[in-house]
Amino acid sequence: MPRAEVKAIAAATYQQVWWPAVEDVQFEGDHLPVWEDGYLDPVTGEYLPTWEEALDELGDEPRHVVRFGAQADVKGVLGGSKDADQCIRYLGKYLTKSIGDCHEPATAAERRHVERLTAALRYEPCSPACPNWLRYGIEPKNAKPGMRPGACQSKAHKPEHLGYAGRRVLVSRKWSSKTLAQHKQDRRAWVLEILGQTDDDPSRYTWRPIKAGDASVPSITHRLLKQIGERQRWRALAQAPPPQDPSATERRAA
Repeated sequence: MPRAEVKAIAAATYQQVWWPAVEDVQFEGDHLPVWEDGYLDPVTGEYLPTWEEALDELGDEPRHVVRFGAQADVKGVLGGSKDADQCIRYLGKYLTKSIGDCHEPATAAERRHVERLTAALRYEPCSPACPNWLRYGIEPKNAKPGMRPGACQSKAHKPEHLGYAGRRVLVSRKWSSKTLAQHKQDRRAWVLEILGQTDDDPSRYTWRPIKAGDASVPSITHRLLKQIGERQRWRALAQAPPPQDPSATERRAA
């Protein structure tokens, strides 16, 4: 694809979030909606609008719009080249880099900033089903008794996540067109290919998930190196010349 076309696609790509407004606080403190087959205002006795009804009342502007930044560095890379190797190393580094660990505040100003952000995230709705919608007079999607604004258990509200950890990648089928079961089947096929085997006899192998840190299982690096060594040994045996017949050697000597 031409670089100009890639840049044009990036410039035209955006994500809209159509959520109700959260500027008008209607319920807080002891004045909270009560549950009676749905949430209602304890003063007026009127039921709060449901999530679907609140969406129907939205205007022409989305709550959030996310776009790519102004910088779009597009490069062409040839497979097998030095640049390709560097790009793979770079992507491997940052695609596997953990961002789940929050920055540890080192100064009083940084600590105050984290406290302000945590306080704001406490009442910021994190999803359509977040209890915080009650604070703004809206019944959350799939509402149930016992919901309270500011008491959502999602990671997005916890100080150690600061709103982003756990939300880096969408459901796999949205970006790969494959379900989790299909990804598992791909990994199984890859293992069988490494072993040089087929899946003609499903009862030949036992497949079970391995928990991280299982002391009874060698590391993935050790397992892969062992399989590579086994494969090399099998290949060397297959390519070795057949052993000579001792009797034939004796006859030639005679």
